[in-house]
Amino acid sequence: MKLKKLTLAAGILLAMAGGVAQAEAQPVKNIVLVHGAFVGGAGWRPVYDRLTHDGYKVTLVQEPLTGFPEDVTATRRIIDQQNGPVILVGHSYGGAIITEAGNDSKVVGLVYIAAHALDNGETEAINGKKFPNSAHPFAKSSDGYLTIAPENYHSDFAADLPAAQADFEAHAQMPTNAAVFTANIPDPAWKTKPSWYMVAKADKIINPDLERMYAKRAHSHTVEVAGASHSVYESHPDDVAKLIEQAAQQAQP
Repeated sequence: MKLKKLTLAAGILLAMAGGVAQAEAQPVKNIVLVHGAFVGGAGWRPVYDRLTHDGYKVTLVQEPLTGFPEDVTATRRIIDQQNGPVILVGHSYGGAIITEAGNDSKVVGLVYIAAHALDNGETEAINGKKFPNSAHPFAKSSDGYLTIAPENYHSDFAADLPAAQADFEAHAQMPTNAAVFTANIPDPAWKTKPSWYMVAKADKIINPDLERMYAKRAHSHTVEVAGASHSVYESHPDDVAKLIEQAAQQAQP
């Protein structure tokens, strides 16, 4: 009788352990998408559609692009609204934002899409000099805001998008405070949290070799997309969504 009780108890413990393991294996369902400079969140629509179709709860951040602290605050506001663990995704300058905001306890994984993953003491401006891009210089307003000259937008930012779409986006830009490109991040979240990285191999805004450096340094799970411009999140939404879902399935809450 004592042996039967012990066997039963062991079975219950194993079942409980199996249940815990199964629960831990459940993918993270909350995805927060952070856009980069010059653009708004609408460009994430193709990725949003694929993720929501697959059962994820996706929320977009609309940063004001008036300063790095303000953009981080806007992102933290959305993270706070989530009902559980979060995969935080950033494109371009959005990578700097998630590197800071990703220290939030709800964030369990970071996904960089052709994005800056800065270390303490670095800025986008400094790294851009070490790894020069191949785009035209940005236009600067009298009050210190940057945009891409519309005639350069298609070739520099969105070469693999239809010309009509790129032309519309060129005339729908969100001017970005130049100060965001000199922001310093004392405690980068990628040092303590798992990350995934997508390199856009034909990127003219961020040198692909700089993207590779970021990914290698952070020990990110890395994929490269041939022919992809800086607008890879729009031109290759299947690849982007696949990488985000991989992060959601592998990150441990």
